[in-house]
Amino acid sequence: MEAKAEKKVSSKFIFFFGSFGGILFGYDIGVMTGALPFLKTDWALTNASLIGWVTSSVMFGAIFGAAIAGQMADKLGRRRMILLSSLIFAVGSILCGFAPNGGTYYLIGMRIFLGLAVGAASALVPAYMSEMAPAHLRGNLSGMNQTMIVSGMLISYIVDFVLKDLPGNLSWRLMLGLASVPAFILFFGVLKLPESPRFLIKTGKLDEARTVLSYVRKPEEIDPEVESIQKTAETEKNNLQKTSWATLFNSKYRYLVIAGVGVATFQQFQGANAIFYYIPLIVEKATGNAASSALMWPIIQGVLLVLGSLLYIVIAEKFNRRTLLTMGGSVMALSFLLPAIINKLVPNASPMMIVVFLSIYVAFYSFTWAPLTWVLVGEIFPLAVRGRASGLASSFNWIGSWAVGLIFPILTAAMSQEAVFAIFGIICVFGVLFIRFCVPETRGHSLEEIEARGTNHGKSKEATNND
Repeated sequence: MEAKAEKKVSSKFIFFFGSFGGILFGYDIGVMTGALPFLKTDWALTNASLIGWVTSSVMFGAIFGAAIAGQMADKLGRRRMILLSSLIFAVGSILCGFAPNGGTYYLIGMRIFLGLAVGAASALVPAYMSEMAPAHLRGNLSGMNQTMIVSGMLISYIVDFVLKDLPGNLSWRLMLGLASVPAFILFFGVLKLPESPRFLIKTGKLDEARTVLSYVRKPEEIDPEVESIQKTAETEKNNLQKTSWATLFNSKYRYLVIAGVGVATFQQFQGANAIFYYIPLIVEKATGNAASSALMWPIIQGVLLVLGSLLYIVIAEKFNRRTLLTMGGSVMALSFLLPAIINKLVPNASPMMIVVFLSIYVAFYSFTWAPLTWVLVGEIFPLAVRGRASGLASSFNWIGSWAVGLIFPILTAAMSQEAVFAIFGIICVFGVLFIRFCVPETRGHSLEEIEARGTNHGKSKEATNND
């Protein structure tokens, strides 16, 4: 299924379908937001733990899908793994739509299977996009992945809203099953995509790599980039037999791996997906109105996400990564902490206050932590461990997503929503501190330069420890 190297593929086509996996990722993040109120009514679901598992089961499967895909992509290539993921996603979506009545555990199992593909896409798309994009455009083009993710979420919210007046048993089934449509679109689009030039060089296919680079680089940029990639790949090839999961944390790679995995982990444990999965239920608890009548709120959140992702593409290369993450994380922390503080000082404050602050959170998250996490994951890891490290980062990201989706309904059953979001606000503060002290700046540097700087940092730390 290798792409034909002699056939010209436009750079726009490559970057569009290279990032299209984000649509699948985003659709399944968002679709249960609208489907859950109808599913709860149809199956009389009242157990908070089961509700959490039905919602978060995709993320549980994604933990393993991301790790497996990262390893297999180093052997089979990014392109083949994206093709396989799209097929799994299509089949899993259809099977979810045909869940037997009352089949809660069947649905959980099918969504875990579906999560394997979602997790794979989360690991593969950033790696593919960063390896195809030139350094000066990498932030913008990798940011397309985030635009695709939030567009997928918005599409799912709109589909949920359009289908909400169908009979309850049919509405949520169609909401889940229609995820197969973008999966098939992705499959046929990726059939025409070339393989990553870095993977081709790593596997000794220099002529194919030059051809692929000619699609996305100026002629004078091709040979210097091939030489740069080849030099890095040759250096790492000498240690190929020694490369394992333990390699990620040796002194040479530890600094960059911890930075990338840490950012991916904080992005989810900061609580964003509590909003995206449960906003109708949050509004229901705040106002007393039925969650099924609050499906306009997910659309509002989705519009904020899409607008923020487009803003990020405009400003991506104008501001340092660390500056945007620090600013975004600070406002996000305040948006979660202030409702709890105000609620203590003004007990009769409007219950909709928390929804307003959550919207502020979403607005700043949308052009800082949401896109930049995947930009950093795509560009910060050294070539020798990029597949494994990207998979590990995505797995930790999904662990956070799964944990938040699982425990949020349990926590809100035991304490106020303001208190739960205040906990996430404190985590946001720790995320900002992590950025300031543990993450290097990567804007404007080639992947090889970032790797060299990280290796030198590791050597200097090792020398300091030996002194």
